[in-house]
Amino acid sequence: MPDSVESGTVFHPLKESSFQFGCHRGIECFTKCCADLKLVLTPYDILRMKRRLELRSDVFLDRYTDTRLEPDFRFPRVILKMRDDDRRTCPFVTTDGCSIYEDRPGACRIYPLGRASMVLEDGKGKVSKEKFFIVREKHCLGFSEGRRWTPEEWMENEGLGEYNRLNDQWQEILTSSKNLGNADEIPRKIQMFFMASYNLDRFREFIFRSRFLSLFEVNPSEREDIASDDTALLHFAFRWLKFSLYGEGTIKMKA
Repeated sequence: MPDSVESGTVFHPLKESSFQFGCHRGIECFTKCCADLKLVLTPYDILRMKRRLELRSDVFLDRYTDTRLEPDFRFPRVILKMRDDDRRTCPFVTTDGCSIYEDRPGACRIYPLGRASMVLEDGKGKVSKEKFFIVREKHCLGFSEGRRWTPEEWMENEGLGEYNRLNDQWQEILTSSKNLGNADEIPRKIQMFFMASYNLDRFREFIFRSRFLSLFEVNPSEREDIASDDTALLHFAFRWLKFSLYGEGTIKMKA
């Protein structure tokens, strides 16, 4: 959901099995939620948005985002930069709605539903658990509109399947309790995290223009996929981060 800084935002646990909501151009509050946001972007958000805008990821990051290093977070976060106008509106909002609607961030898709997920070990492997809540902002009139939705119906309707799958993988990396290693290694690991998470075009160049492929095993079919497919590259990036940050056996070195 959009992490709005507007006062009057209230988070309610979803106690019932469904909720009522609708949003459309005719509603009085249309696009009011698209302003004054602290909207944290995930790697898959950036992939979809930069591809939609036909920009390299480094150009997208420079033009549309701010990077923040905050004491409560081990890794840098990328925030969507608002316009410098009276309402601090989203750079992609228009009077007709979102100009990149089909590739809007996952937080915008799921609104007004919120989803908290965690990955647990149950003895048979990793299991994803999730909880839902409702985001109510004082301006929003959508709760008296439309039909009732279960969380699963809403997420399917808003196209969140691939977003959730990739964001859950990334969340595993963010919330890992494993140590990053010696203090002198951490700055380099933070730089690697930023590149592999957010700057996919630079990460692809790192793989194909450095000694990477001579040092690590990447089979020919996967090599072909990550050369041309951003989503395949992001899956590979997550495996690489588990290896390079935490020493997990997700990537193999050549003998």
